[in-house]
Amino acid sequence: GFLTREERRRLDSLRSPYNKFWVPCAWFAALAAQARRQGRVRDDCALKLLMEELNRFRGHCSLLFHYDWISVPLVYTQVVTIAVYTFFGTCLLGRQFLDPAQGYEGHELDLGLPVFTLLQFFFYVGWLKV
Repeated sequence: GFLTREERRRLDSLRSPYNKFWVPCAWFAALAAQARRQGRVRDDCALKLLMEELNRFRGHCSLLFHYDWISVPLVYTQVVTIAVYTFFGTCLLGRQFLDPAQGYEGHELDLGLPVFTLLQFFFYVGWLKV
């Protein structure tokens, strides 16, 4: 709904090995300059503000394109996976409740189930898989 059929046809006819997010920005810049010449934009200050906003928007689009273009190396995902599993393995042991008043000899492990640590583990591993 943002493009007319003619604009869509022109955009699809452009050959580029990269994303074409910049084409509507170039169209907007040309239309803004034409609007200034026709007097639809009152003064150069207003045109300058329009172009600054366009440049800010274009910069954000470019940043998104770079995030999509440069993939995260496999080593990083492996390191994060090992770190998450190691963290929660130690949490299962470290967050055990030991009550010295119960008279545990040698402070043996309390084998109660740490429910919130398990919930935290399931959420983190779920996010890790996404």
